[in-house]
Amino acid sequence: MEENLPTKMHYNLDFKGKGESFFGIVIVNWLLTIVTLGIYYPWAKAKTLQFIFGQTTLNEDSFKFPGTGNEMFKGFIKAILLFICFIAVAGALVYYFEMPVVGLLSFYLGIIAILPLAIHGSYRYRMSRTSWRGIRFGYRGDRNEFIKLFFKWIFFTIISLGLYGSWFKMNLRSYVLSNIRFGDADLNYEGDGGDYFVLNIKGYFLSVITLGIYSFWWQKDIFEYYVDNLSLHKENKSITFNSTATGVDFMGLIVVNFLLIIFTLGLGYAWVVTRTMKFIFDHIELDGNIDLDSLQQTEDNFKDATADDVSDFLDIDFIV
Repeated sequence: MEENLPTKMHYNLDFKGKGESFFGIVIVNWLLTIVTLGIYYPWAKAKTLQFIFGQTTLNEDSFKFPGTGNEMFKGFIKAILLFICFIAVAGALVYYFEMPVVGLLSFYLGIIAILPLAIHGSYRYRMSRTSWRGIRFGYRGDRNEFIKLFFKWIFFTIISLGLYGSWFKMNLRSYVLSNIRFGDADLNYEGDGGDYFVLNIKGYFLSVITLGIYSFWWQKDIFEYYVDNLSLHKENKSITFNSTATGVDFMGLIVVNFLLIIFTLGLGYAWVVTRTMKFIFDHIELDGNIDLDSLQQTEDNFKDATADDVSDFLDIDFIV
């Protein structure tokens, strides 16, 4: 009796955004943000995310990000008030109580204290507002568990004088990404701190020896490690992610992007973003047997963007 093997499916990731289209959005965002003394920033951010997600496609169907400037403005105001409180406390300790060291220490400790909340909340908001064919993404990390793990990893990084940093980054990435759902499918990340540590040590020394030339291959190795350890699972089926980028590919991307920024005095930013997004999706291949038409809606909608705005203030890279 023949065993029925899962059918291999076809997947195609693409980014269709053009620099000239994004340029119009960027210029309006910059001008309105300046004219309104920064107040327009949440709407600028929403328009940018709507463009990026809307121009990203999977099997020719685009992703959607219905998050609005109004949602983000509420979080923006809360984030500003939070930082004003931090500054006020630090200022009082520095100038009123004449304890500059304590004041600065309290400010930085406050920032560190809200980092896990910002990461957790940012993922909860942004994932719930992202969808494809009407199927929402979701983030199911537990806030209290994540806070405990985050500070444990911070502690190990400090007492190891930074050597634990690779494990910290991989543990963080693994926790966050492995708690993301795409409908009723689960994302999984399997990066290992030891492997990542060796990869970066090799990249650093070879970049020094080659006077920076190897840095493009180092970037390729990091990208490859991030992508190749990612997978999507549903029941007994899966989709694996694979990088096809080379060091030469990264050299072309980075050098041209640098020249675009320099020779356009920053006006080429829109083309840099669209070129980079196009590069990323052109160099990720998906292979597996999950029928995307079988995905079921399981995730809730979450509209509090406070943590997402706090993460912007802290310039936290969006881990995905």
